[in-house]
Amino acid sequence: MLPYLSIIIAMLIWAGAGIAVKEALLVFTPLTLIVIRFTLAVLLMLLVGLVFRKSDIVGLQRVDKRDIPLFMLGGLFQPFLYFIFEIYTYQSFASPTIAEALLSTQPVLAPLFAFVLLREHITRNNIIGILLSTLGMLMLLLIGSDDFALGSRWGMLLAIITVSMSVSYSIVLRRIPTHYSPLTIVFYVQLFSLCLFYPLWGFTEGDQLLHHATPWLQHTTPWLQHTTPFLAVLYLAIFASVVAFILFCYTVRKIGVTRANVFNNVRPIFTALLMWMLFDEILPIWKIVGIIIIIIGLFISQKIQKI
Repeated sequence: MLPYLSIIIAMLIWAGAGIAVKEALLVFTPLTLIVIRFTLAVLLMLLVGLVFRKSDIVGLQRVDKRDIPLFMLGGLFQPFLYFIFEIYTYQSFASPTIAEALLSTQPVLAPLFAFVLLREHITRNNIIGILLSTLGMLMLLLIGSDDFALGSRWGMLLAIITVSMSVSYSIVLRRIPTHYSPLTIVFYVQLFSLCLFYPLWGFTEGDQLLHHATPWLQHTTPWLQHTTPFLAVLYLAIFASVVAFILFCYTVRKIGVTRANVFNNVRPIFTALLMWMLFDEILPIWKIVGIIIIIIGLFISQKIQKI
């Protein structure tokens, strides 16, 4: 029961992350936002991990040298490559709705990756549940939208690569030895990803940062006038980058890659509900039907099939 509660909370947090990113980008460039977000996240995990060192969940442990390549590979897949390709995917489509739909297809690729690389068993219930929940997700995102043009083939290719990075990250989580705590895994994965982000950030945006650093620090009034973007950054760092990643890591290691990734289809549900609660966005009947189909698909996919 705990793994399912964990993954639902993680998806709720990540659904809110989309709104937070939109607010934060009013002040920061995408790459700067990523660097600040994960730098704060790593520092927070270091503090928590040292304080609760003996905890099985949030304790920070030493990593065996033989396992370092796995942590580095995880950091390469996600956050590094995933977020870079995600940015270009959104830029490749006129409609963010289409991009979001394509980026929400992890449940389709996850069973294939898990079967080939981990030999995870795929049941008939998994397949039926994945297809149903994906159908519901597409109804939720696409029906009623005026943006049915899929855009460039290049954009679709970028979306597939992005999703592949996310699923590959899940595979790595299953490969890492089970004696490591979820916080230890997420901490070192994100630390290694920062080792890749910092040079890229410095090379592409470092001169701009130095050029604007002095007036930015001297005039702090904009910080106070526009608190929402900075609260959004804190949300992304604390909840979306620490809490959600730890919960997702815990779930994948408990129930497997295929069953955990099906819950990615829940994110559009939470996004629609958050938009309704925060911005009074109306929920049309097809969205409600889509939500119901997703939930039915999830129940079917998680049902253990008797052989």
